[in-house]
Amino acid sequence: MSTKRDARCRVLGLRGASARAGGQMTVELAVVFPVLLVVAVVAVNALLFFSECAGFDRVAHDAVRVHATSPAYGQGLEQSCALVAATIEQAFDRPFVDARVAAEGAKGGCVRFTATLEFSPTLFGMGMRSSVLGVALPHLEHSVSMTVDPYKPGVLL
Repeated sequence: MSTKRDARCRVLGLRGASARAGGQMTVELAVVFPVLLVVAVVAVNALLFFSECAGFDRVAHDAVRVHATSPAYGQGLEQSCALVAATIEQAFDRPFVDARVAAEGAKGGCVRFTATLEFSPTLFGMGMRSSVLGVALPHLEHSVSMTVDPYKPGVLL
């Protein structure tokens, strides 16, 4: 009879240890999950920012080459900036990205166009967020500049 009781205690003991281990795993998951969520949000936003920067560099250079290197008759620097900005905004029509273009004179009658990309972090594409679980997600900026001679079509410096 004592063997039956010992066997029963062993079974109950195993069952109790299993329940305690499951509870411990739940607590560990509750502690680790927010950290994993923050790491995932930061990683996704970093990759999205790098992707947007790569495309932005290409589009900004192309826009300056098309609209600023050979301006139309009577087209001033402001109109060139507006055309470059419109081309960039058309290519980057996303709620978490904003672009601006500035132009300034450089040596020798050349003009330097500087395009800036402003990136607002998102929560996996579901809207802008400034923080996730108390971790601040800053707005990021990326600038690219190109100097051209508007009086000699096709000359890039």
